[in-house]
Amino acid sequence: MARRLPVVGGIAAGSVLLLAGPAFAHVTVQPGTAPKGGFATVDIKVPNERDNASTVKVEVSLPADHPLASVMPQPVPGWKVEVTKSKLAKPIEMEGEKITEAPSTVTWTADGDGIAPGQFQQFPLSVGQLPSDTDQLVFKALQTYSNKEVVRWIEPAKPGGPEPENPAPVLKLTAADAQDGGAKGAGDGKNGAKDGSTAAAAPASDTTARVLAIGGIVVGVIGVAFGVLAGRRRNA
Repeated sequence: MARRLPVVGGIAAGSVLLLAGPAFAHVTVQPGTAPKGGFATVDIKVPNERDNASTVKVEVSLPADHPLASVMPQPVPGWKVEVTKSKLAKPIEMEGEKITEAPSTVTWTADGDGIAPGQFQQFPLSVGQLPSDTDQLVFKALQTYSNKEVVRWIEPAKPGGPEPENPAPVLKLTAADAQDGGAKGAGDGKNGAKDGSTAAAAPASDTTARVLAIGGIVVGVIGVAFGVLAGRRRNA
């Protein structure tokens, strides 16, 4: 049996490598859902699918049919980021202000080696205001490798159909919860109650700790006394 274990281990390791292979590595939006009508922070997750090249550039096209007035990237060490704006065919309003141009693309360019083979990188974005009249937003992406190869993640997925070879990243939009504000307040209240419970429980915990400590001392004293008596009996 001992000789067979390395073989079984090798098979298991091979299975893990297969599951982690390129067929399962796509450019995606994480998390994949966000509530309609609000703002969200998402990550553009970019895995490197090549064994002989690094990812040195990522360009994401923002949805033109549902423009996002606010798009703010979080700095990523080792990468330069540029947000390009375009004029809107139809102005939109956000918080009472008319918006005539909006971000159309976000481009990250590596300062150094980029994303190495077998690794991935997340690029955080704060986006909003998310539309209320659609169930999803499509973020088409171009991934450029150090060998000049460009992979176009732009293919839309069809409902009920097979997954495209290079699917476009999608952010699913869920119904906005009318209780969001109240739930947040309730959450704060719960936190307050939790803090209060913790504060109230602290004295009880201290008392318990003291009792246990005293008990431990008493047991220790008894043990020492017993040892002394036992020693005297042996000497006698």
